[in-house]
Amino acid sequence: MLTFLARRLLQIIPTLFFVSVLIFSLQQLLPGDPALVMAGEEKDPAVIAQIRQQYRLDQPLPVQYVYWVKGVLSGDLGESLRIKVPVKDLILQKLPVTIQLATMAIIIALLIGITAGIISAVKKGTVWDYAANLFALWGISTPNFWLGIMLIFLFSIKLGWLPPSGYVSLAEDWRASLAATIMPAFVLGNAIAAILMRHTRAAMLQVLESDYIRTARAKGLVERSVILKHAMRNALTPVITLGALELGTLLSGAVLTEQIFTIPGFGKLIVDAVFNRDYAVVQGVVLVTATAYITLNLLADLAYVLINPRLRS
Repeated sequence: MLTFLARRLLQIIPTLFFVSVLIFSLQQLLPGDPALVMAGEEKDPAVIAQIRQQYRLDQPLPVQYVYWVKGVLSGDLGESLRIKVPVKDLILQKLPVTIQLATMAIIIALLIGITAGIISAVKKGTVWDYAANLFALWGISTPNFWLGIMLIFLFSIKLGWLPPSGYVSLAEDWRASLAATIMPAFVLGNAIAAILMRHTRAAMLQVLESDYIRTARAKGLVERSVILKHAMRNALTPVITLGALELGTLLSGAVLTEQIFTIPGFGKLIVDAVFNRDYAVVQGVVLVTATAYITLNLLADLAYVLINPRLRS
């Protein structure tokens, strides 16, 4: 187990290096010149030259990259060119919001998607199977912005049960926080649950036809034990992969959903940074997102080993 973990950690190092080069290179494709934006309407050449020197924009790209990497390794992601706030502070301010929303969404998706997938596979060809597939089709086909607007209309305007928008931190008031985030979390989790259901159903159908499942049933094991202990455990491998990738997507920010429910998360931060040509913020957010993806893939690999004993060898 430790050897496997050490091998995977060594593989992460070149991956992070390649990602950092890619992030730094692609941000150069953003239109406009940040020095001209910060110089204001007058665009005084002396001010522009000072800005270029201050932020090392007058240096060659390899030199800029080296300075940036040194800052990242020391915990300094730079300063926002627009609002003069450290990028690290902006990320630390927005990250808890996105983590809370993503965690709630993935929990909803796992509970609904895996449960529906297992029921659909076990009850293949029955009304339960058709209902689960209909739910999956509805979840995949329904646009998030439309579902969000409908939920606001029903639960906020008509019934008055939940706030239509805004965000309250868990530390401030956990009840108000859950009330403010349950609708956007359901909107995000709904589509993921549909995808998880289809993958869980396909994996379960394949496992249920295996020889060891027939052997377990021939031994007289209780059907619930056969399904939950033997079949589901071996069918979870592709579901873990998909769940990790979807969680990474959620952590990168759900732009439309955050805009509809006025959630101040990563989605709004990255959109504002791109429009404002705020290179430092774009680099910092994308780097954190890429690191989250890599970390989640590592955790998924570890989960494979824990769930499937055959992989431990």
